[in-house]
Amino acid sequence: LGCSRFWYLCFTWIYRFLSMIYPNFLHVQTIRQLVRSFTIFFNYSNLWVSACLCGFYCIKIANFRNSYFIYLKVKIDRMVPWLLLGSEILALAISIVIYDLTETVQNSNHTFTSQENFWEARIPMNKHFFSSIFLAGFGYAASFMVVIFAAVSLLFSLWRHKRTMQTNSMKDLSMDAHIRAMKSVLSFLVMYSINFLCLVLTIIYAMKEENTMTLVISIYL
Repeated sequence: LGCSRFWYLCFTWIYRFLSMIYPNFLHVQTIRQLVRSFTIFFNYSNLWVSACLCGFYCIKIANFRNSYFIYLKVKIDRMVPWLLLGSEILALAISIVIYDLTETVQNSNHTFTSQENFWEARIPMNKHFFSSIFLAGFGYAASFMVVIFAAVSLLFSLWRHKRTMQTNSMKDLSMDAHIRAMKSVLSFLVMYSINFLCLVLTIIYAMKEENTMTLVISIYL
């Protein structure tokens, strides 16, 4: 998670600085696509590894009597490497698809040179553009739903266990530990929600081509 987050921030800042200071440098087709693809790959790695870790902690710590949940609690240690591998494969697949969509749009820009051909090309270009936007939004929403479900389930389990300890008049140290755990999970949920909201705003302002607001949101992220 630390590696994916670190490299995502590095490639994001490289892209933003180049777009603001050396905008002509990004007109080179290969460089622009590679930087964007690496940024998207590490961004999705960051999101999905966070979702996997949140699900892992929920299954390991929470206590529910559901038979399927008990089965997951037994098997989760063996599933974690496969979940992380699946997250990286998913991030790689999305970055390759968006790379291909970007290349298709740029080829359309080079192919249609006259004004009439340009307006005829707007429909397929918009189709590719909105396909990449839909794909990015779906990836954000899916990981966010996993985190919400896991974090809320874990909070409910900790709260229920705290109520049980209060009823049985157990030690204050155990009570304090559960309260700290609930605060940690809640703070993680709030930060992840803010991160998700900023990513959605980035998509919205990118569609409107408002580079200043996109840069401000990137700084905040």
